[in-house]
Amino acid sequence: MAEKVVVGMSGGVDSSVAAYLLKQQGYDVIGVTMQTWQDGACNIREDNIENSTFDAAKDAGRVAAKLDIPHYVMDFTKEFKEKVVDYFVEEYLAGRTPNPCVVCNRYVKWAAMWESAQKMGASYIATGHYARVARLGNGRYTVRNSVTAQKDQTYALYNLTQEQLAHTLMPVGDYTKEQIRQIAREEGLAVAHKPDSQEICFIPDHDYAAFIDRQARDRVPGRGNFVTKEGKILGEHLGITHYTVGQRKGLQLAMGHPVFVTGIKPETDEVIIGEAEDVFGDTLCCHHINYMGMADLPVPRQVTAKIRYAHAGETCLIEKAGEDTIRCTFAKPVRAITPGQAVVFYEEDCVLGGGIIL
Repeated sequence: MAEKVVVGMSGGVDSSVAAYLLKQQGYDVIGVTMQTWQDGACNIREDNIENSTFDAAKDAGRVAAKLDIPHYVMDFTKEFKEKVVDYFVEEYLAGRTPNPCVVCNRYVKWAAMWESAQKMGASYIATGHYARVARLGNGRYTVRNSVTAQKDQTYALYNLTQEQLAHTLMPVGDYTKEQIRQIAREEGLAVAHKPDSQEICFIPDHDYAAFIDRQARDRVPGRGNFVTKEGKILGEHLGITHYTVGQRKGLQLAMGHPVFVTGIKPETDEVIIGEAEDVFGDTLCCHHINYMGMADLPVPRQVTAKIRYAHAGETCLIEKAGEDTIRCTFAKPVRAITPGQAVVFYEEDCVLGGGIIL
């Protein structure tokens, strides 16, 4: 009897082809579209297709019918609200810039979907992420870079657990985006030409501050001061939820030259402004560590670290700074070390682990 796998189908081309590839490999495939946001603006979209849940489910259903596999729509709005949206809002209120995809992957796309998959008798779950699951010589599971650096999505997957990885398939990681689209065209999948984008799925209009205003209501901090690192007042800002470290545009400060956000102080509602060189730093500390390719960090280790999704990575030395804290010292200064973002550690093309920047 073929092993059963539940595929998170977003209605996009990547997850659709993932389902096709797994069926070709002999798995008993079940498609699931996850409704995760009550406004209908978000669903399980590893390729971040901007779409309503209805449209995503409709497209996924059409693909499932073409592949002759069952397809279900499942409601995970409660889990998404608690684990992702509330986290996102609280982090911004605290002056940090979170990455909601990191927590969504671990606590919704994987935890909730795997729980449902087990009830269906499935041995695995699968997504259309551009990454590959690997088991290292030390026996631990990790994610490896996909064959295409342009679409690699390992950064947002660093927080997955060993159990989750042991039951995960990622067939798309062995292909380039164009190859995936070509397969979709050849197989006559209706989503072959569907575009993808990179915005946060539950804020389709990109207005983070307005979203936080609606969610947090009377807890949203009001206007405050732009200040230098010495405390000199430069002007008034709209509220700390409008800003992030490294930001240059939208400050509306008449300084005569470009200036940048270098820090946020929620306790005083101040946004710190500095020069271009002030945005660079060579050290950071992170916590909430998830060990993936390594089980622990007993001695300092030289790795490559990425401090945001689009960061190319920089060589650094990592060492323990506490029970759940790692200090990273970079070989070269990196731009915009941002509290709340993830830092992910790599050795060659494998994720060793990561944490949240303090």
